[in-house]
Amino acid sequence: METNRRKLKGQVVSAKPAKSIVVKVKSSKMHPIYKKRMNWSKKYLVHDEKNQAQEGNYVEIIESKSYSKRKKFNLHAILEGSDDSK
Repeated sequence: METNRRKLKGQVVSAKPAKSIVVKVKSSKMHPIYKKRMNWSKKYLVHDEKNQAQEGNYVEIIESKSYSKRKKFNLHAILEGSDDSK
């Protein structure tokens, strides 16, 4: 059964709250008048039940039930580890 839940990809900015992470999702949009590509970013508060994600990880999040006033996404998958080895 297919659902219409949003899936977003982003980077974990903070993993300090218990069972929560803050994910920064970047996107780019075209300016309607000047036709210049502009970069946007938005931070989402995400539920992480097992505290798996760490700062710097790239993750995929999925829309879910409301866990609190601001937390409406759930951790779906961890895509990559952090790039601290560079």
